[in-house]
Amino acid sequence: MLINHTVTQTMRFLTHRYLNLQPTPLRQVPPPQPNRAYMLYAHVPFCESLCPYCSFNRFLFQEGRARAYFQQLRTEMRLVASLGYRFQTLYVGGGTPTVLVDELIQTIELAHQLFPLTEVSCETNPNHMTLENARRLSPYIQRMSVGVQSFNDHQLKHMLRYDRFGSGADILRQLALVQNQFKFLNIDLIFNLPGQTEAQLLEDVAQACRSGANQITFYPLMSSPSVSQAMRKTLGQPSYTNERRYYDLIVSAMQDRFQLSTVWNFGQADPSLPAEDAMIDEYIINYAEYVGLGSGSFSYLDGHLYVNTFSVNAYARQVEGGQMALTAQASFSRREQMLYRFMMDLFGLRLDKAKFRQEFGAAVDAALAPEIALLALAGAFEQNDRSALTLSARGRYLLLIMMREFFVGMNTVRDQARAALPESERLQLCATVQAH
Repeated sequence: MLINHTVTQTMRFLTHRYLNLQPTPLRQVPPPQPNRAYMLYAHVPFCESLCPYCSFNRFLFQEGRARAYFQQLRTEMRLVASLGYRFQTLYVGGGTPTVLVDELIQTIELAHQLFPLTEVSCETNPNHMTLENARRLSPYIQRMSVGVQSFNDHQLKHMLRYDRFGSGADILRQLALVQNQFKFLNIDLIFNLPGQTEAQLLEDVAQACRSGANQITFYPLMSSPSVSQAMRKTLGQPSYTNERRYYDLIVSAMQDRFQLSTVWNFGQADPSLPAEDAMIDEYIINYAEYVGLGSGSFSYLDGHLYVNTFSVNAYARQVEGGQMALTAQASFSRREQMLYRFMMDLFGLRLDKAKFRQEFGAAVDAALAPEIALLALAGAFEQNDRSALTLSARGRYLLLIMMREFFVGMNTVRDQARAALPESERLQLCATVQAH
């Protein structure tokens, strides 16, 4: 439909316009503001193999290099603590944070010593979810997110994951071993893969529901410039032709056992747990601002996006020299900040108008009147009254488009940062992509 195309093109224009990195002279992020809640993100850029669809900062795992990196990550954590931050939530992403379980545990233990943490979320791959690893990690991690991507063997082979992580049946067996070890066990799946049939998609849904996970995240395929060529060679040419229909199929098939937490995250209803207390991948919904640690991480603070160097070698030098590894930043106007919050809140299915006014000192209906009018015309809202905006089924898909393009835009930012890598690291990355 025309509105889908309009939203896609508008988001591409806006992300290109707003996500424009400039070099920064800063050697640390600004200190915290009083009475603001922040989340801490830590990035571990090492994987045992490199997936062709992934745009995150990652390098092929080498144990010595990774152990040194974890030490540097802990040094940077101490630097952030010295600025006065008091985080309650830690999210460890990658890469594959569980490549060295002992180092990961040491890092989380230090975070607990430095900050009043109440929850820790971590990403991993299926081969690391052994019962031994799960038992070692469960005292430290409340939410474990497993990158499954698909249970279909044909798709796993095209994603270059079959040989490394096993068949769909193998993955199901791994998940069954650990399903009761964590408060939240999430699995990530991708839909709208090139060549994916409706039957394959519905089988992924069925297997996900049988997996024992109490959270399921269905991401749309995101074809960013940095991985488009590799993706075409392995997965095939991406297309949006089936995206809306496949999304509706997922929502319909999941609704009897799971409920939407965000536009693309589903959680099992737990009457003992308030819905707002559920931990999810998109920490940017629950936290307006966050600090990123590690090579290739982002921080968003007071209307500024800060990017850490993507060079593991430069990261080591800067952190060991007593500095954070900031390399670039982008700054946003007040209205741009409001647009960002508007999108994040709606992605989380509800925008509280009083909360928006409290944060920005302006009514959302007046501040963002053109955007609200356009979405209302498209039938995006189920509720639009004095208290809140909530989404209709049509609106959820439009927000999926917006977030898909937002994350593609963030991947373009990563491309800019990756372009500054020294030739030796760029060549290594290219070599490993070709080799796998």
